[in-house]
Amino acid sequence: MLKTCTLLGIGITSTIWGFVLYMLKKHLRTSMFRYGPRRHDPLPPSPTSGDDRLAAAKKRKILVLDLDETLIHSYPEGVVAQPKVRPQLPDFILQFVTDSKHPVRFCVHKRPHVDFFLEVVSRWYELVVFTASMEVYGSAVADRLDNNRDILKRRYYRQHCTLDRGSYIKDLSIVHDDLSSIVILDNSPRAYRSQPDNAIPIKSWVGEAGDTALLNLLPTLDSLRFSADVRSVLCRNRTQIRALAIG
Repeated sequence: MLKTCTLLGIGITSTIWGFVLYMLKKHLRTSMFRYGPRRHDPLPPSPTSGDDRLAAAKKRKILVLDLDETLIHSYPEGVVAQPKVRPQLPDFILQFVTDSKHPVRFCVHKRPHVDFFLEVVSRWYELVVFTASMEVYGSAVADRLDNNRDILKRRYYRQHCTLDRGSYIKDLSIVHDDLSSIVILDNSPRAYRSQPDNAIPIKSWVGEAGDTALLNLLPTLDSLRFSADVRSVLCRNRTQIRALAIG
C-alpha cells in the first residue's frame, strides 16, 4: 500500500511540474514575440501628423544589413580564432572556390539572437543585404541566414561598393532613390560615411556570447518605420541610438 501511494505521489508531482514547465515556455514565447516599443519607445515621435505617420507606416521602408561583424563573425578554417570567439563549434561552415581556383572553408558564428531579429524586422521592413565582401562569400552567408524564408532576396556585394582611400563605401542610392525611407545597420562608420543620417551604428561583434545589441535595437527599428523621413529621426537621436548600439 505504501509503495502504491509513493508511486501515485511521484506521478502527481511529475504531472504538476510538466504543467508548470508548459505554462512557463508558453509565457516566454508570448513575451518574445511581443517585444517592441509598444511598451517602451526609445525615440520621440516624428514631428508629423497622425495621418502622415499612418501613411509612412503603410509605405514599407528598407533596412540595409551588413554581414561581417554585424550579423555574423567568420574566419578561415585552420586560422586560430580570436580570443573572444565562443569555444563552441561554429554555427555553420562554408566551402567555396575563390577566383584563384583555391577551395576555402570559413567557420561562421551567428551573432546572438540574429535569427529572431531577422524574423521580427522582416515583418516591418524590406530587408536588403549590402556587404563589402566578395559575392561568392556574401551570397553563401546570406543564404544560410535566410534559411529558405525568402526574406533576404535583394543583395549587394563588393562590386556594388565604391573604393575610396582604401575603404569600401556603400552608396544607398543604388538600393533606392528615396533616401528618406532607407536605414542601414553597419558596424563600420566608413561604409556609410556618404549618408551618415541614414545609419544606425552597431558595435562590432567577434563572438561574445552575451551580446544583446540586436535585441536592444528592436524598439528603435519598430518606432522608426512610422517616421516620414528616417534621416530626421536618426539625426535628432544620434547620441541615444549610439548608446543603444554600443550597449
